[in-house]
Amino acid sequence: QVQLVESGGGLVQAGGSLRLSCAASERAFSGHAMGWFRQAPGKEREFVAAITWTHGIDVYAESVKGRFTVSRDYAKNRVYLQMTSLKPEDTAIYYCAADKTFRGIMLVATTPLEYDSWGQGTQVTVSS
Repeated sequence: QVQLVESGGGLVQAGGSLRLSCAASERAFSGHAMGWFRQAPGKEREFVAAITWTHGIDVYAESVKGRFTVSRDYAKNRVYLQMTSLKPEDTAIYYCAADKTFRGIMLVATTPLEYDSWGQGTQVTVSS
């Protein structure tokens, strides 16, 4: 199972930016895609963004499209989530997840059940 470690969370004012990082323990080619999810208190875990290792196909939740950017460093087995124009409603624990199932070049999983491994999460708090 892939070991994932997130970092980069913190407290930021509305309108600010943060960059989350996720380090994966296994070689990148052993998996299909990496995803970012978040969970706010009292809410279900929701999809934020994901990217495929090989082709860099990326998808975003509507709520973050245009503000967040997911990227990967294939050589370093790292995935990043650049978050800009942050809003108080972005406050949550952010999780990195790995999907090892090849779903097709253009297909990226967007539900938690489709991901096999999870990091411990990193807290992002956006103050108004």
